Amino acid sequence: MGMDQDHVNSFLDYLRHERRVSPHTLRGYSRDLLDLAEFLGHADGLRPHEVDGLAIRGFLAQLHASGASRATVARKLAAIRSFFRFLVRRGVLSCSPAALVRSPKQPRRLPRYLLEEEVGRLLEAPGPQDAFPDRDRAILELLYSTGMRVSELVGLTIEDLDLAVGLCRVRGKGERERLVPIGSVAVAALHTYLVGERRRLLRPERPEPAVFLNRDGTRLSARSVRRALARYRTRSGLPAHVSPHTLRHSFATHLLDRGADLRSVQELLGHESLATTQLYTHVSTERMRESYCAAHPRA
Repeated sequence: MGMDQDHVNSFLDYLRHERRVSPHTLRGYSRDLLDLAEFLGHADGLRPHEVDGLAIRGFLAQLHASGASRATVARKLAAIRSFFRFLVRRGVLSCSPAALVRSPKQPRRLPRYLLEEEVGRLLEAPGPQDAFPDRDRAILELLYSTGMRVSELVGLTIEDLDLAVGLCRVRGKGERERLVPIGSVAVAALHTYLVGERRRLLRPERPEPAVFLNRDGTRLSARSVRRALARYRTRSGLPAHVSPHTLRHSFATHLLDRGADLRSVQELLGHESLATTQLYTHVSTERMRESYCAAHPRA
């Protein structure tokens, strides 16, 4: 591990401490840079001064040939770009070899969402046969009511909730905070859980500030939320692609369908760029076109 590996390590430190990226993203970036080093035959770690645009293109071409999806190739290129931009800013390199490498064209995948009636079925699914039905109902109601990500949900602490006003403080990507309103149905579900099951789950000897607890009285994991949702999805007869993120997509689509403006939805979702939120307008426009074609006599 010579000087060159130190560049990778200082880049990962920068991502961890200054950009505050998630451990999952960090592992991905580390793996991507390692893959590039292996492809180039840099046995002692990536040697940035020996990398040019042609080498990066060759690496991406090999990925493509081995059956990697466009999304994977684009993600690896994003990691490589980010690394070399970092080295240029630090004065290690004068220009980035990745600057002129084109990203593979991504087909715009429209977000999958549920109809309001399907969401209703899912939210009613937790029942007496489940270990913590009130907790699970509060989780599902909150995800649909706020459109928050599952990572944001499990990160909530009691101090983030203001049920009297119906507001919630959410810490999003890059430690950006936003305030989101909680609908009355979700407020009621949260109240039921907080005064009932959560009190029983809480261990007085080591009080846990997280809103959602597991049977050990510690913070519930994102994986547990996904597992519970999969159980309720099956019970409600909904398709296999339904995940916590589907509730986020449904939240945005239903708001726009009912006339909410794009800027507000962007704020609620915590999107940095309006372009990300605009994907949902394509969904709504598609819906509008479908109902027009079904209803208009000369469509």
